[in-house]
Amino acid sequence: MARKVQQGDPAASLAGLYPVSRETLARFERYRELLERWQQRINLVGTGTLAGFWTRHVADSLQALALAPQAERWLDLGSGGGFPGLAIAIANSERPLCRHLLIESNAKKCAFLREVAFATGANARVVDARIESVAERIATEFEPQIVTARALAPLSDLREWCRPFLQSGATLLLHKGTGWKRELAECGGLAGLDLVIHPGKVQAGSAILEIRAAAAAD
Repeated sequence: MARKVQQGDPAASLAGLYPVSRETLARFERYRELLERWQQRINLVGTGTLAGFWTRHVADSLQALALAPQAERWLDLGSGGGFPGLAIAIANSERPLCRHLLIESNAKKCAFLREVAFATGANARVVDARIESVAERIATEFEPQIVTARALAPLSDLREWCRPFLQSGATLLLHKGTGWKRELAECGGLAGLDLVIHPGKVQAGSAILEIRAAAAAD
């Protein structure tokens, strides 16, 4: 049975998914402070979700890290306020070999992501670009092992944008809300790809879709 995320203090919120050190909790607290400050100027997350920073955003993001704890090259698409990509980079702060690339097309959001990365010491580089304009180059130069996205676009669009990453051997870990079954049906079940569905542990009815290129038949 999946362990449910606890509500309450930060350590308890993360304990059921991906426990982190006291130092990393302090980095997340700095992230929270900057998010609240910047949210007054630009829309980074749903305003009503700020109070749920530790569960709705951080714990939800780290579900992906718990599924691939050994991965060292992470790519996040449409990073926005930093979930899940920047949250994963912060959680990996004590793993010096881990690299994180965040793609975001909004210049103001890129400025926020860079400030948080600097303030927390996260090994994250921010690229100000549209995904489709840089995907081929990043797939070749960065060679991501894991590609993440959360609340970004329909699965049909993500499948097309991520084609270069899938072809280079990356695994997609896509956070999807309660409408994931409908999106999956509209994609024809992702024919030609291997799919594993991980039920969400933070939001009831949500899921993380683990997708990779199907293995060639012998």
